[in-house]
Amino acid sequence: MVSAATIDEITVDYTDEELGCQTVKQLDKKVLSKGAWTTIMFLYSEWDRKNERWGAPKARIDRFQKRNGVYLSQSKFKFTSAKQARQIMDIFDEWMKSGQFEDIPEA
Repeated sequence: MVSAATIDEITVDYTDEELGCQTVKQLDKKVLSKGAWTTIMFLYSEWDRKNERWGAPKARIDRFQKRNGVYLSQSKFKFTSAKQARQIMDIFDEWMKSGQFEDIPEA
């Protein structure tokens, strides 16, 4: 979806008008932050035209900015594979265990 009025309306579901069929199916959605800048993580699958079936699940993180009452997509990062997602999780785990990635306590 290019824009939406509410966070609930934001989705990665996509129907190709020329083909007349859904080509991206949202499997799950987690809101990471809300506000003027909203961050959402999606789990989705893309239609594999060659094999005529849904492909392996993929994930992406999207940032939206609310302007004039509408959420507009500003940027996104797509996880290309489960292997890449595991690598990212391992790096975060390493940083957190070492104390390199922590919240700063409020004064």
